[in-house]
Amino acid sequence: MIFEIIGGLVVLGGIGLAMSARVIKQYEQGLVFRFGKLLQGVRGPGLTMLLPGVDQLRKVNLQIVTLPVPAQDGITRDNVTVRVDAVVYFKVQDPAKAIINVEDYRFAMLQVAQTSLRSIIGKSELDDLLSNRERLNQGLELMIDTPALTWGVDIDRVEIKDVALPESMKRSMSRQAEAERERRARIITADGELQASKKLSEAAGTMEATPGALQLRLLQTIVEVAAEKNSTLVLPFPVELLRFLEKNTTIELPKDSTE
Repeated sequence: MIFEIIGGLVVLGGIGLAMSARVIKQYEQGLVFRFGKLLQGVRGPGLTMLLPGVDQLRKVNLQIVTLPVPAQDGITRDNVTVRVDAVVYFKVQDPAKAIINVEDYRFAMLQVAQTSLRSIIGKSELDDLLSNRERLNQGLELMIDTPALTWGVDIDRVEIKDVALPESMKRSMSRQAEAERERRARIITADGELQASKKLSEAAGTMEATPGALQLRLLQTIVEVAAEKNSTLVLPFPVELLRFLEKNTTIELPKDSTE
């Protein structure tokens, strides 16, 4: 009889121990409520004991949480309809505030992120959304961080993922980009022609000051054309070239050839 009583007490003690023992993981912290009141202190990782039927343990994950923000439709300050989505990275800094001050801090964070994203869209122009996202990310983070502090949540960073435009706007931007490329190509071509005309003008001045240079250039042109193996080559033979050759060679040319 005594052994049965002792065995029963051991079994009850084991059941009570199993009911009162809780394990808190390394990336968690625990809050203990006794009769609905939060006890002082936070339970760290490891084994923690509770009073069965009296204490209630709430575990809080301290890891960084990735919160996707669904795409939000909005109109930019320059009246362009866009669809923007984002992602928020945050973690619980104060477990007590995260449990007591807000019913569901994850849902609350999602709602604040959505409203803040729509507000950012309305305050920004399309060019800012496309090319100045770093500044918009910082502004969005500040808007979300203000209420998050009262919930014991710390914002790690916020990033705008994608900006979707209407098809008509995409076509318009494509035409604009093509026109810009054509404009730049024309400017480059015009600059090249301007530089070429300056060089030609300098060359003409040099040849005008040195008549022999013009004759040498003519001879060079004749040689280049002749190298192409044309069947017939007809070129005018200027008198100035004959006089130039007469001065620079020992062969005397007939007098009537210069007339």
